Amino acid sequence: MAEFDSYRPPQEPRRPRRRDVAEGDRPRGPKKRRGEELMVPEADFEHFDSYYGKPIVKFPPWEWPIGVYFFLGGLAGGASLLAVGADATGNKELRRNMRITSLAAATVGSGCLVLDLGRPERLLNMFRVFKLSSPMSVGSWLLGSFASLQGLAALPELDGLTGKTLPLPSPLRSLFEFAATPAGIAGGVLASPLAAYTAVLIGNTSVPAWQEAGKNLPFVFVSSATAATGGMGMLATSTENAAVPRALGVAGAAADVAATAYMTCQLDDVSKEAFSTGKAGKLFKASEICLAVGGVGALFSKKSRVLAGVSGIALMAGSCLTRFAVLEAGKQSTEDPKYVVEPQRERLRKRREAGKVDDGITTA
Repeated sequence: MAEFDSYRPPQEPRRPRRRDVAEGDRPRGPKKRRGEELMVPEADFEHFDSYYGKPIVKFPPWEWPIGVYFFLGGLAGGASLLAVGADATGNKELRRNMRITSLAAATVGSGCLVLDLGRPERLLNMFRVFKLSSPMSVGSWLLGSFASLQGLAALPELDGLTGKTLPLPSPLRSLFEFAATPAGIAGGVLASPLAAYTAVLIGNTSVPAWQEAGKNLPFVFVSSATAATGGMGMLATSTENAAVPRALGVAGAAADVAATAYMTCQLDDVSKEAFSTGKAGKLFKASEICLAVGGVGALFSKKSRVLAGVSGIALMAGSCLTRFAVLEAGKQSTEDPKYVVEPQRERLRKRREAGKVDDGITTA
């Protein structure tokens, strides 16, 4: 008897077939099965394989634009929050730079999303419905609402950079200047969900590595966005007005490395391989190096504009590499069937140890 069959609900014994009935006197009707049911013994695999060498789980058809979109979404959200804080403290230079950064990141990120979708009208189709149970639907509306609000907040800043030479009537210019602060605050409310929803989105897929790490991925993405925001603030703002970006850069770099390490240690041994080996492992290592360099540089860049710029670039590079490493880990986990089979067996073992054997679930 196979191991799984010992957990089946009890069944009534089947009646044996009558072999002493003459051929012509056989009872009509459906054939009855033998009293003893044939069982196939459970096989033990040393090497997992799949039908015709095809992956058990198909990886989403995502290329590099999605990785860039993940990075820019976090940067846009973080820059929006930093702009709200700068506006509240009267740091006009930092507010201007972060509002423009947030709008630019949201715009380019949307372009990357359209590039991956193939046709612009597919992006519009994502706004046909709003479904709270769908991270993709919620994320689409978040992105659209956030970009619109940031455009309204950044328009007066762009107008000021050009010496107020934009062809705007005076009443309309005054209206935009009045609406910039409320729009910036509203965009700040949507900033954190925008930075984290992509982690919830990929954690809700059937990709084994993402599914196993789904509970911790939002912390990795948010801390990575914090590092990128601090780096961008250091790069675009003078050292006199970049105290907060420097602090964010140091905190974000430390949080990114810590969150990634915690996420990895919470995984089972098989799923951990997807994050620590191959191309994904190299990207995570490169990300750690960039974040360490950027974080240490941010500590000593109070009086050096060049060091602040180099540190900011390193922080943003580390944040971007983190997103691409997560993407690559998910891709690697779909290429080998063991990343699908082994975690399922481990979940089944835990259910048995907990005594959950009567609900018909064997792979959850």
